[in-house]
Amino acid sequence: MKTWQFLVLAVAIAAAAFGAAAWLNVDYLFFAGYVVLQYVVLATAWNILGGYAGYMNLGVSAFFALGAYTTIALQTALKAPLPVTIPAAGIVSGFVGLGMGYLTLRFKGIYFAIATLALAVVAETFVTNWDYVGGSAGAYVLHPRYGPWWFGSYIEYLFLLMLILATLAVAAARTVERTSLGYGLTAIRDDELAAEANGVPTLRLKLLATCLSGALMGMAGAPLPYYVSFLEPTSAFNLGYAVTTIAMPMIGGTKTWLGPLIGSLLVATAQQVITVTFSSEVNLLVVGVLLVGFVMLAPNGIVGWFQRRSHCGVRIDELRHDASAKSIAPVRLSQWLQKVPERILLSTARAARCLRRLHR
Repeated sequence: MKTWQFLVLAVAIAAAAFGAAAWLNVDYLFFAGYVVLQYVVLATAWNILGGYAGYMNLGVSAFFALGAYTTIALQTALKAPLPVTIPAAGIVSGFVGLGMGYLTLRFKGIYFAIATLALAVVAETFVTNWDYVGGSAGAYVLHPRYGPWWFGSYIEYLFLLMLILATLAVAAARTVERTSLGYGLTAIRDDELAAEANGVPTLRLKLLATCLSGALMGMAGAPLPYYVSFLEPTSAFNLGYAVTTIAMPMIGGTKTWLGPLIGSLLVATAQQVITVTFSSEVNLLVVGVLLVGFVMLAPNGIVGWFQRRSHCGVRIDELRHDASAKSIAPVRLSQWLQKVPERILLSTARAARCLRRLHR
């Protein structure tokens, strides 16, 4: 499917979702749907760097909160509406991501993760001491009761804005995956040294991914002050945003754009149901249980589990087809397939013997 065809399909699905919610006319659906769509944007944005390139970014809350406080600053200074503050939040968070990437992308593994977590701490300290946006006391942003144009309530307006952002984020992630940027990030994830040796501009691609990921996270945080009405640094920079956001692509699958979408819809919907049924205090417990379960049962996520089953079936069918085409007896083919585990064990034993000799 071409990009423009996918975008048309995504817009049609988004319009149908908004139409169904408006037809039901239940405000809670808009409140809960806003949170679900917010995590769709966050998980998709995180996966551009964390999934495609394999760099674990723990600074999700920093980009998310910077987008929210950009809205507060512009609303305080210029009374700017949300259609203005959302792109501005994306620009601010994108530049912060670019700067963070230039300073930290030379680290790898746990060192990069710690550096991004330190960014969240630094950003929270800066905002806490910035009195113009409320500082440690927080800031109130009161939205009107009714939304602009034909919207019945303001939450419908916020839901529509987040629905548009989610559509754009998913389309952007799919486009990245199918371009040279996505191929380069995949090469970096598989073997960065080999990719650089083959001429892949690794630092440039990682900077682009960090900038795009940070911009989308900032745009997801821009409407937050209007949604909660009162925002303080402790809640805006809550580490729970990072934990939940990272868990969603891992549950859905990190190697494709579809994984974060499935994971965020599954986890965020479960959290909203449990919040109403039991308590919001068990939200992180739900994330932890789901993450542990999928790591044990499906390490590559839901999408990876289905792909593995389909690929295994295709390979076996191809082997059988090749055997019949080349007039190889089915018995010989079955015997060869039975000897595959034995050959793997023998190769592993030989490699172990070689390692012992090297250590001697």
